[in-house]
Amino acid sequence: MLHIYRKCASPIQELQECSSERGLWFCLINPTNEELSEVQQATGVPVDILGPALDEEERPRVEVEESWILIIVNIPLMKDEDNFDTIPLGIIITSNHFITVTIKHTEILSYFASDKDVNLDTSKRTRFLFKILYKTAEMYLKHLAFINRHTDRIEQTLRQSMKNKDLFRLFQLSRSLVYFTGSLKDNGVVMKKLMRYMKMAQFQHLLKMYEEDEDLLEDVIIENEQALDMVEMHSNILNGLMNAFASIISNNVNMVMKFLTTITILLAVPTMISSFWGMNVKVPWLVGQNEWGFFYVIILAVIVTSVIAFLLLKKEEI
Repeated sequence: MLHIYRKCASPIQELQECSSERGLWFCLINPTNEELSEVQQATGVPVDILGPALDEEERPRVEVEESWILIIVNIPLMKDEDNFDTIPLGIIITSNHFITVTIKHTEILSYFASDKDVNLDTSKRTRFLFKILYKTAEMYLKHLAFINRHTDRIEQTLRQSMKNKDLFRLFQLSRSLVYFTGSLKDNGVVMKKLMRYMKMAQFQHLLKMYEEDEDLLEDVIIENEQALDMVEMHSNILNGLMNAFASIISNNVNMVMKFLTTITILLAVPTMISSFWGMNVKVPWLVGQNEWGFFYVIILAVIVTSVIAFLLLKKEEI
């Protein structure tokens, strides 16, 4: 899907036809080959530069040529309340155009496309890049806040009833935080490379910076570092929580097995005693010799079982 936007002082406008007009934003979302060819003809960017971001395994990186610069970062994606992932977002900047390429719809691009940023200017490409990077870090923090609230709900469920499925849900959230950690680290490396490129004179025509853009870049780096610190901290907390509940479940199983073993021992005592009087040999209190023999055996079994139960109780085995 191809969307073409233009915004300066007026509200954002979506063009219906592909154009090579200066200051346009080409937004490609899971594009077809025909749409990639249209953007290539309008911007002059090769298709093999537009395509890498469509690979879900593509790593964040920066690639610079004389007429364009390719920036790939990882952005967060919510699959469901238990599963989060990251996907690559490709940003290509030329001297006249701004291009974004991603495989799925994202809240980040929708935010700018819906004109929620009143100060957005698609012709100021460097500032637009920083705004996207800043919004990306904010989105990580937003998803992290949701994960924290969701973890609290799962924790309350686990306190009421220990179920494996709740532990698996915690594991999925923990895995999501691992993805977030790796992506934020890679995004931080990309931002540091961008800072170096911006200081090079040969790239000033691609990454033209105004005075306020430098402050925005610093804010982007700080926001990304804060997001990384928060994700790492909550990842450690979540791992500790999983280990604690796993230990509790294991301890509960041990207590149940201990109780069942004790009951088995107590039930074995009267069974053993009664089996003695069931043998085909002469034993005391035979039937016909003592009419109270049955009751004697029962009383003996009760006494011995009670003594063993008392000893186990004294040793806190019950």
